[in-house]
Amino acid sequence: MTTLQNKRVAVIGGGPAGLMAAEVLIEAGVGVDLYDAMPSVGRKFLLAGKGGLNLTHSEGPDRFAERYGARRAQIEGLLRDFGAHTLRTWAQGLGIDTFVGTSGRVFPQDMKAAPLLRAWLQRLRHPRHGGPGVAFHMRHRWVGWAEDGRTLRFETPQGRAEAQADAVVLALGGGSWARLGSNGAWVPLLAARGVAVAPLLPANCGFDVAVQRVLPPDGEALPVQAVPAPVGWSEHFATRHAGQPFKTVAISFTDSQGRRFERKGEFVATTTGVEGSLIYAASGLLRDEIIRSGHATLRLDLLPDMMAERVLAEVRHPRGSRSLSSHLKSRLGIEGIKAAILYEILSKEDLHDAQKLAAAIKSLPVQVVAARPIDEAISSAGGVLFEALTPDLMCEALPGVYCAGEMLDWEAPTGGYLLTACFASGKRAGEGVLRQLRG
Repeated sequence: MTTLQNKRVAVIGGGPAGLMAAEVLIEAGVGVDLYDAMPSVGRKFLLAGKGGLNLTHSEGPDRFAERYGARRAQIEGLLRDFGAHTLRTWAQGLGIDTFVGTSGRVFPQDMKAAPLLRAWLQRLRHPRHGGPGVAFHMRHRWVGWAEDGRTLRFETPQGRAEAQADAVVLALGGGSWARLGSNGAWVPLLAARGVAVAPLLPANCGFDVAVQRVLPPDGEALPVQAVPAPVGWSEHFATRHAGQPFKTVAISFTDSQGRRFERKGEFVATTTGVEGSLIYAASGLLRDEIIRSGHATLRLDLLPDMMAERVLAEVRHPRGSRSLSSHLKSRLGIEGIKAAILYEILSKEDLHDAQKLAAAIKSLPVQVVAARPIDEAISSAGGVLFEALTPDLMCEALPGVYCAGEMLDWEAPTGGYLLTACFASGKRAGEGVLRQLRG
């Protein structure tokens, strides 16, 4: 520890990844200066816990690693050192007990983020070995390097500030929730120094729809120019149903690369489209297909627990003098927003064709044409390519500069996977710095 006590590391970014890197370093006796553009650390972490802090997930390691898609290999390596079980043990060490919810998600016993963050900051300020703690520098917005290529520059309320360090950990977040500090302003700074960065894109996001009164055969995509349609729902649908949930439904989607998504759950209609947990789970595939083709058509099953044959039989049941709406409600329980979307998308002729109506109830095409802006997204995709980093997450083009957290090129669904990977990458970066400082 004696040699390390003479070293000083700058950690830029006060989210879970940056705080974890700082903890690894401070526990080894390294001096740490932590800089953040906001007045306090953990702003997005606290927001994530507003409705109950979902720390991680209890599912097995293999299934857990699958959640990271194309970046499974890279994230799985980090999770071996700091996975879901280790994260729960770490939280317990801070006096925060956790439990597994009915969905398999893991939460603190009191569901809150603030007690965990307070206990964590106390440990960072007062390390267990009794040495100096982390020095926090708030309202320090990193703006790059000075002409020497090593001196760090910051903008502060008092003007320009500079600092030097033996190593740097960048944990600046992605591009979502700019008001909490994650604005992606670091992208051109790293790109200018030769670090390969994939464009930041919205992830776990909503989408705008384009309503077309066309019902192609199941499995066929709607051509982009098939029927010009304005973006968003009709005024009638939007004014009556924006903000309402689609409950107990399922969506399926197969992209042009043959990748398929199918899941049951819930989502919400917005003024211009759709959002919510079920949509977020498919957002990566939908977003990428829109980039490739200009649109993506998901299939909505309004009655996932009912076989198609029974749906057809109920639709065909004589309705006498009852209206179609009354018939659908009494025979199938379809009412409210579920009935409204059928009237929104199907033509009058299709609504009164029992075969087509039944098919639509089980597989209604909903075309999405644009992801919502990145600043509205829960998280972002893209970032520093793993191919531009060493296994310790150090930039090949910038020796001594490490990257961690959401600024790396990966994405994951909600459910604790985002936080777990941020913690794990922060730990890896901190340990990488220690290996560098030890020579």
